[in-house]
Amino acid sequence: MSISQLSRKNIQALTPYQSARRLGGKGDVWLNANEYATSPDLNLINRTFNRYPEAQPENVINAYAKYAGVNADNVLVTRGGDEGIELLIRAFCEIDDAILYCPPTYGMYAVSAETCDIAIKTVPLTTDFQLNLTEIEANLANVKVIFVCSPNNPTGTLLNRADLMQLLEMTKNRAIVVVDEAYIEFCPQATMVNELVNYPHLAIIRTLSKAFALAGLRCGFTLANPELIGVLQKVIAPYPIPVPVSDLAAQALAPTGLRQMQQRVDDVLTNRTWLLEQLQSLPQVEHIFNSEANYLLVKFPNSAKVFKTLWDQGIILRDQNKALGLANCVRITIGTADENRQVIDAIKKMENR
Repeated sequence: MSISQLSRKNIQALTPYQSARRLGGKGDVWLNANEYATSPDLNLINRTFNRYPEAQPENVINAYAKYAGVNADNVLVTRGGDEGIELLIRAFCEIDDAILYCPPTYGMYAVSAETCDIAIKTVPLTTDFQLNLTEIEANLANVKVIFVCSPNNPTGTLLNRADLMQLLEMTKNRAIVVVDEAYIEFCPQATMVNELVNYPHLAIIRTLSKAFALAGLRCGFTLANPELIGVLQKVIAPYPIPVPVSDLAAQALAPTGLRQMQQRVDDVLTNRTWLLEQLQSLPQVEHIFNSEANYLLVKFPNSAKVFKTLWDQGIILRDQNKALGLANCVRITIGTADENRQVIDAIKKMENR
């Protein structure tokens, strides 16, 4: 019997999440993972490596609580937003429960559930990438956790706030509603944080990976009411946040770090506007979807050709062609002004062949 055959049956059948790094590519223009184009200049202050770290570093918790406008007991710090997703499934789903999510959206909701051997229900977004509340309500049987993403990855669209409120109402005392706000810094007015006080079954996923330009740090947060946070505390690893991570995260959340983050957001929005305008002028572009995040979803008549042509030139985009409802679509992370120009120039050259 092979080692693979000794693994759990659901793991044998599992297709792992195809992250940007797993997909590979060779180039110097990386626009496939919604990262910020340059790294902050941070240096370690705390160099006490011989002791285990705090289970929940107080300085990071307090700083993020202040930034998010919540109390410290509303915050759990995790290894990226992905750990928060998995913790919610592990903490709340029995073997005969299910999660529900709404594709096209972030793939780790499904992968985390499959890893935990939890059933999955899907209710696709509508044609304008909004929640289909009628179908969600019809599929709530045995659903314990619902994942929605706003702004949604990979579409970039915001979910209607009224629909989110209706979703919270219909799931009272039935399921946990998780709103993934990984990209909320690019549209902070859309956050659901102010609803935590009204809905004890609401959890919000946040991250330092995007606007804070710290994807390599792997630091995220789950925001929820203290009772829900207490449940997650039961299943989280005893020392989830290494000392260097908490040290650099605290610096990023200090006043200077927050000002730098806001400047990055402003730069991304400026560059997004430029890239959008340039793409709109290209005859080969079929449609550009509205985006409130640090990327654009673009539809081409032949997305495979565009993706491969730029890939061969070292410009790495994210192919979304196989995602539900996204045929011939490519997701383009907003890069530097120079990187964005390279994208436009490469597509223009294709048109001239």
